[in-house]
Amino acid sequence: MLLYLLITCLSFFFFAKSLSLPLWASKTKTLRSFYFSKNFFTNILFPTTPDLASPVLGQMSILDLPDLPLDCILELLPPSGLCSMARVCSSLRERCVSDHLWEKHLKTKWGKILGPSAHKEWQCYLSSPYHLDSPHHQTSHHGLTKIISLIRSLSLILRDDNHRRRHPSSIPFDSTMSFYLSLETGRFWFPAQVYNRENGHVGFMLSCYDAELSYDTHTNTFQARYPPHGRRAIAVEKDVTWERIRAAPLDASPHHLYVSDSLNELKPGDHIEIQWRRNKEFPYGWWYSVVGHLESCDGNLNHCQCHISAEMMVLEFNQYTVGSRWRKTMINRRDHREKGNEEDGFYGGIRKLNCKEDIEMWKRLWPSSILE
Repeated sequence: MLLYLLITCLSFFFFAKSLSLPLWASKTKTLRSFYFSKNFFTNILFPTTPDLASPVLGQMSILDLPDLPLDCILELLPPSGLCSMARVCSSLRERCVSDHLWEKHLKTKWGKILGPSAHKEWQCYLSSPYHLDSPHHQTSHHGLTKIISLIRSLSLILRDDNHRRRHPSSIPFDSTMSFYLSLETGRFWFPAQVYNRENGHVGFMLSCYDAELSYDTHTNTFQARYPPHGRRAIAVEKDVTWERIRAAPLDASPHHLYVSDSLNELKPGDHIEIQWRRNKEFPYGWWYSVVGHLESCDGNLNHCQCHISAEMMVLEFNQYTVGSRWRKTMINRRDHREKGNEEDGFYGGIRKLNCKEDIEMWKRLWPSSILE
């Protein structure tokens, strides 16, 4: 039986070999080979992006990655990318709103102009009813879509209160992401300081004043709101650029006198900032100055004793012309308090500048011509 089956198979094999395929069959075979080869190279040159939501059996999703690789991917995403990923599913949303991902973005973009006072103000803002009006407190798909649109197009999104109450927030309002988006949208006014306030007004050259700032996404600039001076209304300045802003070096009210702790070590040539205000009702601003030599000193550093024996210390404001009443002032280094009068203003506390970056910043702001 087996022998009969073997003979039959071999006979059929040799018979098939002797037959030649018709012309149309060979052409079909050629076309079929070209089709597969073409698809092979197309897949290499133009690979398709897999659909994360596709239910194809056996297809790997980003959620199948271990926690560490997934976190590494999310850490590389910009803020807009994190917002996009937060729309995929609830699992990714929980990861994308986590503080450790947004702290890096907060520090990178806002770190240099956010001081301790800004963080304290944010905590006060959270405890007030104003944070309920923020555009990012929405959970709907459309809410997150508008956040993404806001970041990408740098436009302010406002939503009505009724819609906002119907859709409670999926973004924790006390999270770092919430802080970042509140700054990005300009809804949160934060305290900082502005160099050469009021568009470089001649009366404020080489000074730095406290203000409340709001970011304008359309122009990538800020709006500054200065506290009222005496009976004057609040002064507002628009289009304040990033380089004119700094975090307040001290977490203190601009109306408080700074108690200096470095007067005894100051010597000619040292760079300092000194508080000054027009009258008792005004807040202090910080003004740039340099420690000068006494009149009894010839200015030779090898023989200078100004910082050792003398109680009085000269401060020079070299942006003013020689002979100007604003050019120099003298203070008592042993017993320094607020000094001045209603005509020349009042000089307050002194901060020694040890950071080269701070000194270079004042030099970049130096006026193009000497002031009277």
